[in-house]
Amino acid sequence: MKKQEELYQEANKPIENSRRNFIKVAGIGLAATTLLNTALPSAAHAQTNRGDQAIDETDPVKLKEINDASEKPTGAIPSALRPAKRIGYAIVGLGHLSLNQILPGMVKCKFSKPVALVSGDAAKAQKVALQYGINPKNIYNYQNFDEIKNNPEIDVVYIVLPNAMHEEFTVRAAKAGKHILCEKPMSVSSASAARMIAACKKSDRKLMIAYRIQYEPNSHQVMKWTRGEQFGKVRVIDAFNAQNIGDPEQWRLKKALSGGGSLPDIGLYNLNTSRFILGEEPEMVVASTYSTPGDIRFKEVEETVMFQLFFPSGAISNNTCSYGIHESRYYRCNANKGAHFGVDNAFTYNGLQLKLSQVQGKMELKSEPSLGPEKDQFTLEIDHMSDCVLHNKTPFTPGEEGLQDHKLMEAIYESARTQRPVKLEKITGLDVFRGTRPVEQQ
Repeated sequence: MKKQEELYQEANKPIENSRRNFIKVAGIGLAATTLLNTALPSAAHAQTNRGDQAIDETDPVKLKEINDASEKPTGAIPSALRPAKRIGYAIVGLGHLSLNQILPGMVKCKFSKPVALVSGDAAKAQKVALQYGINPKNIYNYQNFDEIKNNPEIDVVYIVLPNAMHEEFTVRAAKAGKHILCEKPMSVSSASAARMIAACKKSDRKLMIAYRIQYEPNSHQVMKWTRGEQFGKVRVIDAFNAQNIGDPEQWRLKKALSGGGSLPDIGLYNLNTSRFILGEEPEMVVASTYSTPGDIRFKEVEETVMFQLFFPSGAISNNTCSYGIHESRYYRCNANKGAHFGVDNAFTYNGLQLKLSQVQGKMELKSEPSLGPEKDQFTLEIDHMSDCVLHNKTPFTPGEEGLQDHKLMEAIYESARTQRPVKLEKITGLDVFRGTRPVEQQ
């Protein structure tokens, strides 16, 4: 049986791209051979004309428009960096999110590629490496993780581990000289989040928190309508995020690993999305928590949290998150000029639907505005991180954005515990904790 490294080398052999082989494989005969000989330059001439150093591969190829002038244009041709120039990622943790969403999303990236894996399960890592063409030499475990400092292929470490492990691996990655993309919540406390930021600043490394909703086109459209007062001022946001969590032994139900229950896991979406849409920071929170008596899943963490955020503009965000009911995820922005709008299937990985209900004349018209083909949220956020590394920009959702959410979640828990409103530090301005806006949103 061939060793995995031999399989990797075999799978990555350069393909001989000669006209003779092309004709032989395609079986297109003498006429086509004559055409190719006439139309194609010699291999040497093509190499000279190509001039790898002179070509900007990010400049889209231009094709003639095929639709009539009265129709919607087909749009620009997608462009991408050549694989050798893409930012290399080490994926730390090979659970559901990495295997179902992150690695498939990375395949669609224009500026990013997976080059290394970190897992405590060697057999699983070897299989995944084969599937994604990752050199088996670039498989690490949690003990030898620090050796990534000697691997120049790795530019960014994407941390996809239980929340309580985020700080350790962020600090270790920064010391190894790598930039960090960390899943949310950022950690288990504001103190831990602050230490993560300090470690990255000390090593002069970028730290981005994976708030994919802030890169997702539907929520971006809602943000534009809200801040542009397209339908007047948004007075109330209603956000609901729930799922019926299963296995009582999973790490999300262990407070030492998760830091909490439904709030830091799924309620964080409600919290962060409201802040993103409005651009403001809340000045007060009111909250309560509840867990079904006798449900063994919620011995350590809460089942349901209901909380309100009060913003300086007068807007209020009403939020519910729960681990104990059928999956339901949506939010609505209620404006004062005859409209409400939001997203159904919000916070999910796909299938999001933009919703708009507005009064026109004496009728209320409901619609589902289309923003074109659905885009992979993981592809968008990962490529944004790569763009920031390539051009030395601060990520749109840096560590400071994650730290602010931890401070707010701590205030929510305090309000629920004391059964009183909790006033917050007054913060003025918009997008105070955010960095460079993604190219797609500029």
